[in-house]
Amino acid sequence: MSGRPLPCSPREIGSLFLFEKLAPEQLGRLCAEGRVEGFDPGPVYAEGEPATCFYVMLEGTVVLSRRVGGDDVEVSRTSQRGVYAGAMQAYLGDRVRQVYNNSMRVTEPTRFFVLPADTFASIMQEWFPMAVHLLEGLFFGSKSTQRAIGQRERLLALGSLSAGLTHELNNPAAAAVRATATLRERVGKMRHKLRMISAGTYDRETLANLIEFQERTAERVAKAPVLGPLEAADREDALSDWLDDHGITEGWRIAPVFVQAGLDSDWLEQIAAAVDEETLPGAIGWIGYTVETELLMDEIADSTNRISHLVDAAKQYSQLDRAPFQVADVHELLDSTLLMLSGKTGPRIKVVKEYDRTLPRIPAYPAELNQVWTNLIDNAVAAMRGPDGQDAEGTLTVRTARDHDRLLVEFRDTGAGIPAEVRDRVFDPFFTTKPVGEGTGLGLDICWRIVVDRHHGSLHFESEPGDTRFQVLLPLTAPAPDDAPDGIPEESA
Repeated sequence: MSGRPLPCSPREIGSLFLFEKLAPEQLGRLCAEGRVEGFDPGPVYAEGEPATCFYVMLEGTVVLSRRVGGDDVEVSRTSQRGVYAGAMQAYLGDRVRQVYNNSMRVTEPTRFFVLPADTFASIMQEWFPMAVHLLEGLFFGSKSTQRAIGQRERLLALGSLSAGLTHELNNPAAAAVRATATLRERVGKMRHKLRMISAGTYDRETLANLIEFQERTAERVAKAPVLGPLEAADREDALSDWLDDHGITEGWRIAPVFVQAGLDSDWLEQIAAAVDEETLPGAIGWIGYTVETELLMDEIADSTNRISHLVDAAKQYSQLDRAPFQVADVHELLDSTLLMLSGKTGPRIKVVKEYDRTLPRIPAYPAELNQVWTNLIDNAVAAMRGPDGQDAEGTLTVRTARDHDRLLVEFRDTGAGIPAEVRDRVFDPFFTTKPVGEGTGLGLDICWRIVVDRHHGSLHFESEPGDTRFQVLLPLTAPAPDDAPDGIPEESA
């Protein structure tokens, strides 16, 4: 937006703190190649537009804002003479994307000294070559350092996740191996018991009844109810007494297995009625082996299903073989991240999920959102550690809800909270409250870039001792997929 052309006075330009050390001929060149413009209340330029001019305020009031989601959030308001904004990175040329990093408007009639971006760049390089080299080194060096440390942080997070996933996979794998070995032993004993039964004086009808009981017992195992501790103990005592009364040895060992399979005294009475007293122990043993093999096969099935579930969660977390931008279920992303981080949360942290399952799927970059969840959960766990670094203890609550036209994801922890004196700096690159060697200070900066710059959402927090909440708000409608610039956002005024 162009303003009204006004006279340019080298004396007035030289009174600004930005130009106060310039020689008269330099001030003259500024007025010759630049201009003074007056603006009525309203917009001057908008965020994302090509950065064509460098603005220095002579008088008036200027407001800078950043676009967050669908809203413009005010970040600065000032009436100080000499504040500047606009094409401040013009001296970097086409090595960076030359767009306005914020929006600027004025709230009263305001005058600016306006310098075209190309002129500003050439003047900087001609008058201040050393400063330009220093600024270039600072800008690109900071980006390079940030990229390197960000990569390092992602590698550390990947290592931590890999260790947790390995631990989680090891448990069901070990259970499956152990159950398989036991199953082999039980099947061998079952074949031995079958030979003993077939060598006995069983008539055809008795053998048929035993085989029928075996099939029905296997079906009953599959449908066995889950009993409470007291009810299970009472049933075990009753079955143990029944087995002792009928001369079955080691009834104390067999009874818990039968109770787990859903068998009771009435079931054993039916078996006793089908065979004579002499062969009852062999029949009970045979049924016992049947129960044990069924339970062991269930254990193997549960273990392998658990492994498959973990592998699926890992694929979901990494978004392997999936498009970068897609319509995703936030709850699936949260669940996969929580599962991947279960080793880090530990047994002393209670994880509470308060999901609104009516929320729609949203257009997003799922792999990048998983990075956000990972950093926020990791910070929450760290906040719940004791002062001496002992295991974290507390409650982590993950909540989803609808907030007007946006989807809310909230991470709440019961840690010590964020000290008031550092709350303004938590999203700054390289700032961390973690001990030396435990944090790079880029986790929340990465979260901010992914949520705000990449997804056009917002990220903020509320904190007090025992209740810290980080809230991510994501739009329900699709922004156009883009390659958001990863440069450090500039605040000008």
